[in-house]
Amino acid sequence: MVLSIAHNVIVENDDAPLSYRRQPTRGEVISEICTQLDAFRSDDAQVIRGATVISKDLNIDSLAVMDMIMELEDRFDVSIPMNAVAEIHTVDELADTILKLTARR
Repeated sequence: MVLSIAHNVIVENDDAPLSYRRQPTRGEVISEICTQLDAFRSDDAQVIRGATVISKDLNIDSLAVMDMIMELEDRFDVSIPMNAVAEIHTVDELADTILKLTARR
């Protein structure tokens, strides 16, 4: 009787939260935020940067911001407290908050 053992089986699910894979990089977090915000650019020439003020520089209302926050929470498997959401103004601040929360897991 011969037993065979599978080694190094890697299963990747792009829809799985990053918490199941590894700590996200700052670039990954910024990229995901920019993807979420892309639909709210005022024109095609506008570039979303770290210093972009989410509610001022983009055509986005508070309900859309909360929807985006919930999408990011699901994507990175974190929960951003409401008091922290109120203090987030820029893309950089949002990325910093997500990175801080993912580091605590």
